[in-house]
Amino acid sequence: MNTMESQAELEQALQQIKKWEKDQGGIMFWDKLGRIPFMILDKMTPKMIRNKLGVVLNELGRFIQSGGTYLISSKAVMQRLAKEQGQADQELTIAQASQLPLQVMNKTADSLSKNRSNWAALQGATTGIGGIFTISADIPAMIGMSLKILQEIALCYGYDPKDPKERLFIMKCLQFSSSDIVGKKSILSELSDFDHADTSKEVFSQMKGWHEVITTYRDNFGIKKLFQLIPVAGIAFGAFTNHTALESVAEAGKMLYRKRRVQERLQELQQADSTATSLEKM
Repeated sequence: MNTMESQAELEQALQQIKKWEKDQGGIMFWDKLGRIPFMILDKMTPKMIRNKLGVVLNELGRFIQSGGTYLISSKAVMQRLAKEQGQADQELTIAQASQLPLQVMNKTADSLSKNRSNWAALQGATTGIGGIFTISADIPAMIGMSLKILQEIALCYGYDPKDPKERLFIMKCLQFSSSDIVGKKSILSELSDFDHADTSKEVFSQMKGWHEVITTYRDNFGIKKLFQLIPVAGIAFGAFTNHTALESVAEAGKMLYRKRRVQERLQELQQADSTATSLEKM
């Protein structure tokens, strides 16, 4: 299967991604106030509920190590890619998916993101019924949905989320979506040479920092959940904030994975041109 994009098209796609990166202004002041609801939550929520929330959050440490309960089946995503390609009867492998046209990858990732955002809205509406007590269940549920959509996006662009290296990249995508402008610049710098850096030596040290990633995500999500603390009235607000939050996570995943795929294809074209030039000189 041919990628079908010319070098000019790939370079144009890369410029669009870089423009998006520059537009990421980070978390605004009112977002930083998001820690307040969690201070209230810690003081008002019974110890049993706080402990349960802590256990659920700690489970996410297993995601980097083994995928935990968050690993998804790639079959459904491969079927979506094949259908978008007009080959619904074909069973794609991840390696074959990596060679699909960028347009097919983008459309499939967009479709999955829209679907998962709608599910997140339903989740937010459900947990909005109980106010301050059900928000403790909503946070880990949202993190779980975020991890799942990022894995699906990885598959859309031909990367295997079962690979420990990809789980590390997914956590960086999750961290990027909730970081301030300084944090985002730092993450972009880390990911700039992700496929060529020897990340195997860093995986275990990166694992130690996963709790910080989750805490940052949780705290920065706080202001968006402020009105969800009100029972019943939090239904509409919970649905809206969950929908937009998962959209933000999915957008980060799509852009960062798309950038990797575009850069890889540009490098392949450059290598092909270099080889052809060498052969001509022989």
